[in-house]
Amino acid sequence: MKLSLSYAALAGLMLFSGAAVGADAKKGVTVEEIEYKGWKHNLRISNDDAELIVTLDVGPRIISYKLKDGKNVFKNFEDQMGKSGEKDWQIRGGLRMWVGPEDVTRTYFPDNGPVKHVVENFNDNKENAILFTPAPEKEYGIQKQLVVQLAPKGSGVHLAYFITNIGDKPTDLAAWLPSVMAPGGVEIIPLPGRHPHPGPVKPETKPSDYGPSLTMVQWPYFDFTDKRWSLGSKYITLRQDSKKGPTKLGFNHRLGWVGYLNSGTLFVKRFEYKEGAKYPDDGCNYETFSNEQFLEMESLGPVTTLKPGGKVKLFENWDLVGGVDDFTDEAGIDKNILPKVGGD
Repeated sequence: MKLSLSYAALAGLMLFSGAAVGADAKKGVTVEEIEYKGWKHNLRISNDDAELIVTLDVGPRIISYKLKDGKNVFKNFEDQMGKSGEKDWQIRGGLRMWVGPEDVTRTYFPDNGPVKHVVENFNDNKENAILFTPAPEKEYGIQKQLVVQLAPKGSGVHLAYFITNIGDKPTDLAAWLPSVMAPGGVEIIPLPGRHPHPGPVKPETKPSDYGPSLTMVQWPYFDFTDKRWSLGSKYITLRQDSKKGPTKLGFNHRLGWVGYLNSGTLFVKRFEYKEGAKYPDDGCNYETFSNEQFLEMESLGPVTTLKPGGKVKLFENWDLVGGVDDFTDEAGIDKNILPKVGGD
């Protein structure tokens, strides 16, 4: 089964131009197969400014993402590196392709086998991206695929995640892209703008003037007194703490970006919200989880009844910014973080 990038482009995937497999790094993107932490087959995708490593023996996982001469922003579970063929699902670290709503079977399918990949060109512009295809999950009638593209310059990455129903029955599902971040950082989640109560109804008053601006969903192990969280006027922040156990919140996040600052490097994750769509977990298109070992940043697509042969898609854009100072309050976020993500 083959997914062409013409479909991805029609679906809204923005593609960079000028990237070429095996190209001189000064001129674009280099793609090479390397060993990584015990796995013999992995794809290193790099330019002069940044690199990605994607596993081919398992997953796939985008197991590493970093600036040139920088540190990997993703968590790697060292006891799971280099292994394959396990009976049970393994987290491993980095970005993975998941299926929601969460259950204990389909979501945790053990993607512990080899992955095919192909470099795809779009039309005649020689724009390319890499399509990763694991084995079909025949038990659940789905085929996952991931398109990855690194910009010729800078750290920008475009991801397109596709799930195809290869079974003979409709199925309800949502695409889900969790990123497992390295410990020790702080997550920044921007909040919708605030405005005063509209007061008594006037001729010009709209129903939306009295409506909510954000839905926040808490998991049973979340605690409002947990000092890792800061619920501010403009931002919610979550600091990963090696001494604290699980915590999780979800949101109908309309602002399109979240960030994670760790040791001076800011990871920015961008995704969309579709008004009127039905999202998992009481309306969440973004969820975040943390425990003693890592922090997870998770975008989700709408829940869709997928007919046989049908596809769903979920897009993310990433960036890395180095040399970013930490902050202690919202004024510090405004000063140190917001300009780096193009905010006002």
